[in-house]
Amino acid sequence: MADQSDVANALLALAASAVYPGGLAAPSVAGVPVRLYRGWPDPETLAADLRNGAAQISIFPEPEGEVNTTRYLPAARRIPRLTPPLVASVSGTTATFSGSVAAGVLAGLLVDGASFVYVAQANDTPALVAAALALQVMAVRPAYAQGVSVTVPGALSLIARTAAPCPMTQELKRQRQKFRLTGWCPSPKLRDTLMPALDQALAATPFLALADGSAARLRFVASRSSDQDEMAFLYRHDLIYSAEYPTLAATSLPGMLFADVTLGSAASIGVTLTL
Repeated sequence: MADQSDVANALLALAASAVYPGGLAAPSVAGVPVRLYRGWPDPETLAADLRNGAAQISIFPEPEGEVNTTRYLPAARRIPRLTPPLVASVSGTTATFSGSVAAGVLAGLLVDGASFVYVAQANDTPALVAAALALQVMAVRPAYAQGVSVTVPGALSLIARTAAPCPMTQELKRQRQKFRLTGWCPSPKLRDTLMPALDQALAATPFLALADGSAARLRFVASRSSDQDEMAFLYRHDLIYSAEYPTLAATSLPGMLFADVTLGSAASIGVTLTL
């Protein structure tokens, strides 16, 4: 579920990639060290950086707060189904499980039309999954587990399958928040090199990816330069962008393992129509 801090963190990551396109180990686009952070600058740290010829970029939400922009009824959206890390295979009357196990993964056996299903728990292993399924089968017919395998002697039909839960999200509401990205620079030349690079990166990102898989709609609002601050050698430029983003609730649906159905033909059922 994204909130204001998630948007600020995404803006910080975008700003860092714009200022340091070659990575943090390479020089900045301005050729001087640039400190990037969320929040308002610390005066002593800012003064020290300016004296040393370095710059800062701060990211701060505008104090007017968020605006409710919800305009749709809550709707669920299915995320592409995950591939289970646990794999099942069958050879004759023996089913074998391999790979890794994650909590919530389903593992099952279909033995002569009878289904047996186990929901994996945290810290389970393929051997534990096999043992748990063998115990279920043994309650109704002979079966045994050996390592990661389950053998059902005499089974005429044996199918083994695994499935992962199906993740889903539901948008509960939507909001818009303005963010101020401020460049604090020791010279006008440095400011005029640094901030256009950041502005271009923001303008080229209509949708900002967030940590929960959603995206914030970025829009330019305003910009302002100032040389009138009280601190000497401080040249400031503000970029104001709005971010509209959803609040999502995450859930999951259980996967389906078996839907094997045999239907008889009309002839075998013996349907008679009388007119």
